[in-house]
Amino acid sequence: MPDNQTKQAAPGTRKVSVLGAGAWGTAVAIALAQRHDVLLWGRNGAALQAMGAARENADYLPGYPFPERLRVAADFDAALAHAAGKDGLLIAACPVAGLRPLLQQLKPHGVSHVVWLCKGFEYGTGLLPHQIVREVLGDGVAGGALSGPSFAQEVARGLPCALTIASASAALRDCVVAAVHGGNIRVYSSEDLVGVEVGGAVKNVLAIATGVADGLGLGLNARAALITRGLAEITRLGTKLGGQTETFMGLTGMGDLILTCTGDLSRNRRVGLGLAQGKALDTIVQELGHVAEGVPCSKAVRELAARVGVDMPITNAVAGVLFDGDQPQAMVAKLLSRDPRDEQVKR
Repeated sequence: MPDNQTKQAAPGTRKVSVLGAGAWGTAVAIALAQRHDVLLWGRNGAALQAMGAARENADYLPGYPFPERLRVAADFDAALAHAAGKDGLLIAACPVAGLRPLLQQLKPHGVSHVVWLCKGFEYGTGLLPHQIVREVLGDGVAGGALSGPSFAQEVARGLPCALTIASASAALRDCVVAAVHGGNIRVYSSEDLVGVEVGGAVKNVLAIATGVADGLGLGLNARAALITRGLAEITRLGTKLGGQTETFMGLTGMGDLILTCTGDLSRNRRVGLGLAQGKALDTIVQELGHVAEGVPCSKAVRELAARVGVDMPITNAVAGVLFDGDQPQAMVAKLLSRDPRDEQVKR
């Protein structure tokens, strides 16, 4: 019997639909297609047709061929039908800005569950992804965030990584662990959906700050200070919103923060490096060719922190450079001139 037939008959095989064909959605689809039947959906029919013919996503993840069990489709109904059975798994792989429109598209179909990969706050509302899901789909839909320190290119290559599935639904957590855990991917479970989402969102803002510091040549001492004090900011906001302190010491807090602030594959870090070089934000984003969630998130987090009374000086400084015309050097000077205080995290 051919190997591919053996895989199709293997116990535990699921039908997974990934809604969103950007870099991260494609990487997750490639990884899961090693063991499952995966359908990758996107809005751009021409791009999907090209992916199907080339068997790779040349626009967002070039050089990573699709496994045999990964198919692409522009038919939204077909994507939902693929994951509709009891062994199905529906994954939303769009940016935060696209989550609400995608959920509105899902709503008439009466889906039972959805897992999202996006990290951030919705600008204008300050809502986390799970709050957007509840607002659009209601309380009857099981939802969860799959998050953690992970670069798309490394996941697509099959390199080891560890992720967390956070959900109030034990059944959904078990489903995601059964589907995703295995091979070089380890999956942990958490009930702290707020903490996991806050950590995943704010670390992108802090990666921009670290990129600025590195781009200005401020040294490794400054980088370590920014990461450490950035973790304090994440924890202050996260616990204020109801997250658990322990969550921010784990994969979706400290782990994701370290990776995004120091890894050269980080889009948000590259935004900071570009700002330090004096490039305009529009130029940097155009050169990236991908969404850098930390850019809109910095404004959303600044407004939310002010509203709930949480001190976030690094986030405020980043937003000042991105949106208020502050210079990167002035950002650093502003942070260094702050009054001394106790180090402990306080709500």
